[in-house]
Amino acid sequence: MKYDIITFGSATQDIYLKSKKFVPIANKNFSVGKAICLPAATKMKMDDIAFSTGGGGTNAAATFANQGLKVAYCGMVGQDYFGRLAIEELKKLKIDTILLQKTNKKPTNVSVILSHPDGEKTILVYRGAADLLSKKDIPWKKVKNSKWFYLAPFAEQMANITGNVVDFAKKNRIKVALNPGYNQLTLPRPVLERILSKVNILILNQEEASLLTKIPYYKEKELFKKLDKLVAGICVMTRGEKGVIVSDGKYLFKANALKIKLVDTTGAGDSFNSGFLSAFMKTGDIVFAIQLGIANSASNLEKLGAKEGLLDKNKKFKKVRVKKTKC
Repeated sequence: MKYDIITFGSATQDIYLKSKKFVPIANKNFSVGKAICLPAATKMKMDDIAFSTGGGGTNAAATFANQGLKVAYCGMVGQDYFGRLAIEELKKLKIDTILLQKTNKKPTNVSVILSHPDGEKTILVYRGAADLLSKKDIPWKKVKNSKWFYLAPFAEQMANITGNVVDFAKKNRIKVALNPGYNQLTLPRPVLERILSKVNILILNQEEASLLTKIPYYKEKELFKKLDKLVAGICVMTRGEKGVIVSDGKYLFKANALKIKLVDTTGAGDSFNSGFLSAFMKTGDIVFAIQLGIANSASNLEKLGAKEGLLDKNKKFKKVRVKKTKC
């Protein structure tokens, strides 16, 4: 089977719990200066509950499939109920699961999202099977039949195979889009720079861009000059409600986010990244890629669940204005 793109990254089960009885408080003992509190030794009634599959690898694959691309997911789930749910949904979305691995060493990854009606949210994360994927688990002969690789954040020990996947792609003339997580961005600097030099598209949020470059994210031109030295291809910095900035080494492309009625931020980054890449793969047009990425993310943000609201290839969408200036 030949693929347009193969996604690598986590597969999770997301469980949403909403209650007015979760108490948001200010507390300097926490890094963000606030917390959600629950009473001890008692039962609490939830106002709402929802279930959805998530994970950077499968979330991105869902958009690629919706956009009519031939896509496969390469990752690992546990031999459990949540693992079976993840596989069933991937198949329903017409995402090939032949590259997916199963293990009995750990259960499937789980995220429990605790949210208050005023918008405060805390996510409890269990790092399970997905983060056990190693070099020997990847069916290398099968993954070589792809035009692109999309690497979602690799957590824990999985971060150590980032170089293996990128090196394999380079050797086999497969293009790479990388959205690294903290464990990848804190790899030894020589290792990380060697990886970045082989990447076609690098996607970071503004905090990650600052971590990588050691430059404050609001110093945009200085930050992108550093990114452009590290990556020969395209660099993307998402800015949440403020939109996105993209550099191709010659020009900066800037766009604001769409105004929406926010429901859930889970998967917002994945939906932008995969929307952007879907459009770029088809057209090579950065402006159109930004427009589809922002529209796909906005539509996702208006729904509960990381795979809900994603745009279909035939659906019309509102296009943001993109400003283009020299670097």
